[in-house]
Amino acid sequence: MTSETKKKDRTKRKKDPNAPKRALTAYMFYGQEHRERVKQDNPAASVFEIAKILGSEWEALSDAGRVRYLEMAARDKARAEQEMAIYEGNKRDEDD
Repeated sequence: MTSETKKKDRTKRKKDPNAPKRALTAYMFYGQEHRERVKQDNPAASVFEIAKILGSEWEALSDAGRVRYLEMAARDKARAEQEMAIYEGNKRDEDD
């Protein structure tokens, strides 16, 4: 294998800017909602430390407390699947 072949193997495929965004997880919705509070409570905390705090809170959250975020994630997943189906359909139409 030449170095040129190795470079080709490592090249990243460019993401289509028109592609729909991926669905967020329940944890991501929780993090978006609570990040500001955690930042205010811990003003000297780094981004990494804030993520650790949010992760700990998420793990400690009861199943009843997670229901809201799980529902949000399910709705977002349905949205992403629907947008991807439309995107793929349009992409196939352009290829024909």
